[in-house]
Formats: sequence, C-alpha cells, structure tokens
Amino acid sequence: MFGLRFIKFQPTEYILKYKNGKVVREGAGLSFFYYAPTTSLVAIPIASSDTPFIFEEITSDFQTVSVQGQVAFRIANPSKTAQLLNFTCDSRSKRYLSEDPEKLPQRVLNIVKVLTKKYIQGMKLKEALVSIESLAHNIGNDIKTNDEIASLGLEMLGLSILAILPNKETSRALEAQAREEILKKADEAVYERRNASIEQERRIKETQLESDRIVQKKQNELRDSQLIFDTSLEEKKEKLVGLAAANSKAEADARAYGLQAIMKALENVSPNVIQSLAGMGMQPNKLIAVAFRELAEKAEKIGTLNISPDLLQTLLKETSEYETTHGK
Repeated sequence: MFGLRFIKFQPTEYILKYKNGKVVREGAGLSFFYYAPTTSLVAIPIASSDTPFIFEEITSDFQTVSVQGQVAFRIANPSKTAQLLNFTCDSRSKRYLSEDPEKLPQRVLNIVKVLTKKYIQGMKLKEALVSIESLAHNIGNDIKTNDEIASLGLEMLGLSILAILPNKETSRALEAQAREEILKKADEAVYERRNASIEQERRIKETQLESDRIVQKKQNELRDSQLIFDTSLEEKKEKLVGLAAANSKAEADARAYGLQAIMKALENVSPNVIQSLAGMGMQPNKLIAVAFRELAEKAEKIGTLNISPDLLQTLLKETSEYETTHGK
C-alpha cells in the first residue's frame, strides 16, 4: 500500500539497503519493510561457489592437453564487491537487474586460465601429464595473492585439478610407446632370467668339474702312494732275494768246502773202509739191498744160492722193528 513493502532474504545473502544513494542498512539474511519508490536493494550471495572448468593448453613441445578442474570461492567482502559489480535485484522477483553476477565466476575462471597457461607452457608433455598435484598447488597459491581477486572482494577456498589429458592421437602414441617399453622390460626380464639360469648352470657345472678334479687328484695321489709302496715293497723283495741268494750261495760254498775237506781226508782210505763207514747207521732194508747187489755182482763166482722164505721173513721182521724203533 502506497509503495510500502516487506521482503525477507536467506542467511546466505548479504543485503545492502540503499536510500537516496546511501546505505541505510546491511547484513546477512535480513527481513524488513521498505518504501519501494526510494529504496534500492543489493543482494550479494556469500555462500561458496564451485565452478568447474576445462582448458586446452599447449605444452613447451607444442602438444595440446586438456586441463580439467574446479575452483571454489566465495564473496568475503560484499561491500567491496558491490562497489565494482551491480548486484541490484528486483524487490518483487529478486532477480538481478544486470549480468554482473553471472559474469563473476567467468572472471575468476579467466584468472585461473591465465595461471594455468603460464605453468603448462613451461612444461613438456610427459611432465605436464604427471604434474596434477604441483599444478594445483602453484595455481592455488598464485590465485590467493592475485590483485584482481582481492579487489573483487573474493576469497579463494580451493582449486582442484582433476585431470590433464592429451588429445586422442597423442594418447594412442603414448600408449603405444608405453606398451613397447613394458614389452621391452618384459623381454629384458626374460633375458635376465635366462642369463641367471645359464649362469647358475655354469656355476653348477664348474662346481661339479671342481669336485671331479679334486676326486681325480685324490685318486692320483692314492695311485702314486700305492706305486711308491709297491716300488718300496719290490725293492725290499729284491733285497730279500739277494740276501736269500747270498745265503744259499754261502751255504752251498760251506757244503762244498765241507765235502772238499771230507774228500781230501778220504783220498788215501781204502774203498772197503769207506763202504763200511757208509753202511754204518744205514737202515736194514738198505743194507739188505746193498748185500743183494754185491751178490749179484759176484754171481758168476757163486754156483748155487738158496734163500729160504724163513730168512726173508726174518730180514723183513727185523726191518719192520727197526723202522718202528727209529722211524722211517
């Protein structure tokens, strides 16, 4: 009635009530009556705003990459923001009367884009693809101290880089290169494993050969020891044979000397006496044989010789008794 109205705002809206070009009331989440013909209302959202972005930039080696991320900010100084941007709203519909509120996120993204370009242009492709964390850290620090951000009354809450991706052709080339490197490493691993197996077999064979060499050396040493022992034994046998031959020769010389002495002593002795001496101690059967031999030698002088069985039995009996008494 007569232009007097009531309006209520949300707690996330900072309200500036202007009357006659001066701020007569301000605060967050206000509700009040106002006179529409002479009052202007400025509603500045103070809640945080998350704005996604995706930029295409060129690396130092002239490769195109896409940088995807998100920036979070809020209006920390509404009064300063209201001085630079028009946040005047319609009192009935609460719609903004200008496009400045919609342009604010884009102004922030433009600052982020400039900082992103600065860092990406100083990197090569492979370096840029793995620089997500460092890139977000550097841009976040720079944007917090940016003069334009401060003049707009904004506070940066955070910046996240979600992905840095090359174009499809470059991505396929990098995948092929990485795949070839992986296959190469796999081949090198197989090669190293085979070399290790060959080296292990070589060590085993060397160990076996060394063991065989040691065994052969021991066998040669035993053979040499046995040969030395056999040679020594043969030398001892040769010495014993020589000693035995010398002893036999000495015994033969002694017997020859004894026989020579006996023969020399019997040179002038009658044969009958020698024969009688030889018959002394002779066994009866041998004496009988000698007697019969002498009879046979003188058979032409003997006419008839009768030897009775009783005589032979007597002679054989005496022979048997002699053998029993004196042994054969």
